[in-house]
Amino acid sequence: MVEDAPEFELSDAEELIGWIERVAEVHEHRIVQLTYIFCSDDYLHQLNVEYLDHDTLTDVITFDNSDDADMLEGDIFISVERVRENAQDLGISFRDELHRVMIHGVLHLLGYHDKDLLSQTAMRAKEDHCLSLRTF
Repeated sequence: MVEDAPEFELSDAEELIGWIERVAEVHEHRIVQLTYIFCSDDYLHQLNVEYLDHDTLTDVITFDNSDDADMLEGDIFISVERVRENAQDLGISFRDELHRVMIHGVLHLLGYHDKDLLSQTAMRAKEDHCLSLRTF
């Protein structure tokens, strides 16, 4: 879904679905339903303030809707503006940064966290591993 990000279009949706399903399988989980909502900084900032009480910009917010530990069900909100800016700052393609942020949300649903430096380092290593599973 696209919300308040009119110039965004996901061009490789079928490949992404297959990749995300592989990541879930590697982690011994099954996807019930994942909804990605691509939005603006303002839209995601509003969610961040309203639901998480964080008055900051972010690139992704994940809401876990699953009832079972081995099932993935959730909503992943991604700021297209944040992803573009981060990609430019990091000197990488928008596509690669978008995929990193998309899988970051999945990793949160799988139980990984990134609140401190140690968990952030582990999360980055997990992201890199997941990105290596792409075949497109």
